Amino acid sequence: MRAIDAVEASATVAIADAAAARRADGEPVIDLSAGRAPEPTPAFIVEAAVAAMLAGHTHQAPARGVPSYLHVIAERLLRVHGLRVNPASEVVATAGCKQGLMLALLAVLERGAEVIVEDPCFVSYAPTVSLLGGTPVRVAVDPGRRWCMKEEALAAAIGRKTRAIIVCSPHNPAGVVHRPEDLGPLARLARAHDCIVIADEVYESVAWGGRRHTAIASLPGMRERTIGLMSLTKSHAMGGWRIGHAYGPEHLIARMVKAQQHLSTCASSIAQHAASAALEAAGEARMKGMWATWERRVVGFTRDLAEVPGLRVEPVEAGFYAWVDVRGTGLGGDEFCRRLLREEQVAAVPGSAFGPRSAGYVRFTAVKDEDELAEALRRIDRFARGL
Repeated sequence: MRAIDAVEASATVAIADAAAARRADGEPVIDLSAGRAPEPTPAFIVEAAVAAMLAGHTHQAPARGVPSYLHVIAERLLRVHGLRVNPASEVVATAGCKQGLMLALLAVLERGAEVIVEDPCFVSYAPTVSLLGGTPVRVAVDPGRRWCMKEEALAAAIGRKTRAIIVCSPHNPAGVVHRPEDLGPLARLARAHDCIVIADEVYESVAWGGRRHTAIASLPGMRERTIGLMSLTKSHAMGGWRIGHAYGPEHLIARMVKAQQHLSTCASSIAQHAASAALEAAGEARMKGMWATWERRVVGFTRDLAEVPGLRVEPVEAGFYAWVDVRGTGLGGDEFCRRLLREEQVAAVPGSAFGPRSAGYVRFTAVKDEDELAEALRRIDRFARGL
């Protein structure tokens, strides 16, 4: 069997694409599936890209990245997290988090190696591990432990073939901002078993209620065994630009750069200049108004959704989503989503897409336009009361 035939399609992308096709055909579908804000990329970021193009920065960049972009990343890591990285050797520009994950796995895996992933987790982690010849090992997270893996369960899953642990913090889909004490057990086990932690930190800038993201690399003994992944897709409304970066130990980043040389040559030079403007201190200050708008939408929609009969909604601390236990309606997540789309034309993602232990959950994207969210809430409430 071909490796690609053994993995499922991305549920979030497939559902969003199907919803877009139905909307194009004139159907009044409200798409709350993929995590996409409705706003275009802010003008100051677009203007930086235009200026770069007019200045002639339209050729391929070095495989590691445009030096000025790498310096902006290093400055931001120091400013925000107190992490000192060498921009010339410990950072690489990537085409978003997904490509960064692929490069990171290529840097740490031997064929047949095992990689621990959370259950639930982002839909692409396990398939990417499988496509690159590794074996994903799912470890359940505990809602009672703020959606972290229990230390004893993680310890039991680590074996002689374990090479890496993939974690998402702030967490998708649960929307939790993990604190240092939440991440401590993971860090202890990674150190004890010489595992690399691949940390997806894509939602770090969109933490709500004044909460702050803790970079796993900032914990004792973790700087030398963590690859941090970042993308501007979510935080800066730059999904179409496909730009991000990774940081980590020099020897692992060097392997990632080598893989990049062969697989894609480099990340977009134009997008790197745009991302530099976005990630500078002045740029992030200009993003605060948009982030405040998103927080109002996400917190408000999550609060209102909790009033719908049969739904139990997890408190939201970060990210774009309402993570909802729908078992009180008498339906599992898959059937809930199928019927909600068919009967009320609202698209959402069943929890089973994020892992088998979340079959009773549904993820709604809650960062959409206010009017669209209000109409979606009316439809969801009508659907639940009619069951």
